[in-house]
Amino acid sequence: IILAALMQSLDTTIANVALPHMQGSLSASQDQITWVLTSYIVAAAIMTPLTSWLAQRFGIRNVFLFSVAGFTFASALCGAAQTLPEIVIFRLMQGVAGAALMPLTQAVLFTINPPEKYGQAMGTFGLAVVLGPVLGPVLGGWLTENYSWRWVFYINLPIGALAFAGLLLFLPSRKQPRPPRFDFFGFSVLAIGVAALQLMLDRGQQNDWFHSTETWIEMGVAGLSLYLFLVHFFTAERPFFSKTVFRDRNFVATTVAAFFIMGVLFAVMALVPPMLQQFYGYPVVTAGIITMPRGLGVMIMMPIV
Repeated sequence: IILAALMQSLDTTIANVALPHMQGSLSASQDQITWVLTSYIVAAAIMTPLTSWLAQRFGIRNVFLFSVAGFTFASALCGAAQTLPEIVIFRLMQGVAGAALMPLTQAVLFTINPPEKYGQAMGTFGLAVVLGPVLGPVLGGWLTENYSWRWVFYINLPIGALAFAGLLLFLPSRKQPRPPRFDFFGFSVLAIGVAALQLMLDRGQQNDWFHSTETWIEMGVAGLSLYLFLVHFFTAERPFFSKTVFRDRNFVATTVAAFFIMGVLFAVMALVPPMLQQFYGYPVVTAGIITMPRGLGVMIMMPIV
């Protein structure tokens, strides 16, 4: 179970140090190559809220196995990609398949452990998951320097195969409650809003922001879609998200904190490795080593927390 989460965590950082090499190999500009990261994040952001409904509809075991297999297969396709559009499409596939890995990992750990073991289980899970940010930049730099940037994706194949085999053999199949009626409208406007907002933020600078018609269109679509989602959320009898979870102050507080932390974290992960290599002239391995202490800090604090 934790191998699957480690694979997904590793993939959020391992490709960052390889971006300049991918940029040259795929004949892409600096703005274009960031789509390798953006496409994955957008797909995962859209698909993550679907995890609960899918798990109730098809069973946790089946969704978990499909996610691991899909993520591993998409990783192989990313490594074999020959053009920028190809790798962006394959990264979208990776995000769609990998979105469920983290939530399902935690759900299964809570299911197979008694309440008195929750802290120990989540501590072990946390230590394993933060290995991704620690190992990702260094491993990505070493693979890129000694082999090719394609190996930052191929490295997932043995991990994914082992995780899939373990889940297939040892994860029990459990009867799931009947899923609630799927809110297609809520999901659709949320997906459109997130995608339009991401496009506006990604392409805004190269389009000269609000001097561009495209930026205004993307902002309008994002604003209207997210407005419709909020109205639907507060007025629908069974919206896409359950209203009850937002009555928990701990949940709301940690969600708000995670929003700002991840906003800063992912922005830095995308910008620092290319800066170190292109402007400071560091080799790719050195760039990976320099970005490693952030993950070490998290790893040190996890057992204390």
